[in-house]
Amino acid sequence: MEILFNPVIISVVLLCILCLAKINVLLALMISSIAAGLVAHMSLTDIMTTFINGMGGNSETALSYILLGAFAASMTHTGLAPLLAQKISSIIKSNKYLLLGIITLIAICSQNIIPVHIAFIPIVIPPLLHLMDRLKLDRRAVACALAYGLKTPYIVIPAGFGLIFQGLLADNITQNGINIPKSDVWHYTWFLGIAMTIGLLISIFISYRKSREYVDINLSVSDSIECKKFNKNHYITIFAALMTLIIQLLTNSLPLGALVGLGIIFGTKAIDHDKMDKLINEGIGMMGYVAFVMLVAAGFAMVLKTTGAVDSLVNSMLPLMAGNKIIAASIMLFVGLFITMGIGTSFGTIPILAVLYVPVCVNLGFSVAATIIVIAAAAALGDAGSPASDTTLGPTSGLNADGQHNHIWDTCIPTFLHYNIPLILFAILAVIIF
Repeated sequence: MEILFNPVIISVVLLCILCLAKINVLLALMISSIAAGLVAHMSLTDIMTTFINGMGGNSETALSYILLGAFAASMTHTGLAPLLAQKISSIIKSNKYLLLGIITLIAICSQNIIPVHIAFIPIVIPPLLHLMDRLKLDRRAVACALAYGLKTPYIVIPAGFGLIFQGLLADNITQNGINIPKSDVWHYTWFLGIAMTIGLLISIFISYRKSREYVDINLSVSDSIECKKFNKNHYITIFAALMTLIIQLLTNSLPLGALVGLGIIFGTKAIDHDKMDKLINEGIGMMGYVAFVMLVAAGFAMVLKTTGAVDSLVNSMLPLMAGNKIIAASIMLFVGLFITMGIGTSFGTIPILAVLYVPVCVNLGFSVAATIIVIAAAAALGDAGSPASDTTLGPTSGLNADGQHNHIWDTCIPTFLHYNIPLILFAILAVIIF
């Protein structure tokens, strides 16, 4: 019974219930934070102080999203985004599976080759909504394709965001007793990539293969720009995007990169200065909600950490493992799912889990491969499906540009079912075969 009253369990279950009841994610996160603190016997004053102080943990990410939203609006104003949509449309014609393949490939490249993460979504997806509507493409399949491209590369590919995730995994496992080089992690996590790929194929070819009707709302392109050929402003915008990437890589600061990109666009007058306020407002409208959710999610995470509920949850579950590897792996995956569902970041979950899980894996005789796979899966679980994760918030920001895509029912639940279930099954299977 002690487990059922753990602040992590109560707050995450409450968060999911509130979101399913269509309570706004921001309000749901705040209410769940207060519930977690009260269960842990914190005062309301301490809860709110901890919550507000914790919001700063995602401040750089939030600022990045707002500036990148303004940059995305700039690409639309110059006509580059609609032009790219036209080019993609001419390539795919009436083949919706080819469109899904292109979107998936772009999402994969956003994690490694051009590591801009979800910033491409509000640039590329809204101009394609008209094409999706014409093809009667179920946007839940698109959400799954985007989530696959945002999540699988960091699990499997040792480059870009994958290098960060796998580096965190190797460092934290090494610090807790098992020496594993960063370069070896992908030798084992490819197994989880198979699970993700199976989930993607099921979503596209089985779950959401049928046509779905949407109202074909013509999203206005500012100033009614319609271009069929590249012009000077398009090339300036592309150069600004490249400089955004280069500055980000050189300084490790995405906000600075976005600021430089905007400076190039306005400095070269690719867009008139008198439209600057309008573009910033559009950027806030496009990505501001995502930014605020990330801030609030960081506050929620800080409350959970302050209560000490994560440690007590794991410790209370240790006796249930009974020396059985499969039961132990299942419990560790279950706890990882709850933690990541709540705080919305698999990267931030690794340090929390490794310090507790590595000793358990050693004592139960897990192989190195099984240890890495279970901890990687436990950290990654919930990233797809969490209402507060950028893996779900990003796709919704693009697919809901015309107000016809629900964050919970059309993004979170489909991605949760198609990716978390295969990850759990394959992680348990790894304990058996490795």
